[in-house]
Amino acid sequence: MSEEEGSADRGTDGAGAEPAGADALTHTDDAGDVQMVDVGAKPDSSRRAVARGEIRLAPETIDAVEADAVEKGDVLATARIGAVQAVKHTWETIPMCHQIPITNVDTEFAVGDDGIELTVAVETTGKTGCEMEALEGVTTGLNTVWDMVKAAEKDADGGYPDTRISDVEVVEKRKETVGE
Repeated sequence: MSEEEGSADRGTDGAGAEPAGADALTHTDDAGDVQMVDVGAKPDSSRRAVARGEIRLAPETIDAVEADAVEKGDVLATARIGAVQAVKHTWETIPMCHQIPITNVDTEFAVGDDGIELTVAVETTGKTGCEMEALEGVTTGLNTVWDMVKAAEKDADGGYPDTRISDVEVVEKRKETVGE
């Protein structure tokens, strides 16, 4: 998909049919008031977005996650639920984000020696893309991991000097017009 096609997913002119110009603001009107972009005239498309990110953890914490020995419970199962819930509720947390029909969510964890990588793939059929949903799934899933293991990650002062979430990014975005 070209960069122009990707920019048209959430940013369009008032009719919702053409990509906005580089200087056009799609979420404010001429008076500066915030508005939701009108996507009503856009055709339905089959869309997929994949995002990923990682959380760095102490090796001992990784061992506990793998052994299902974290006091709060199954870290990855809980993080998976958090990621899926976040995908389904993205429209409630990001201003002006459209509520879209989620048709599928896949989550995949890769546990390494010093961290856990989470990849979230979201699919929808509709008038706007789902990359924000994929990003919300990743960040909430990783925040859930942090919440589940925070007791093990705290230092003597109650801080988290080595724990961090990083490299959150969209790694894939596809769009196919329905009926093509």
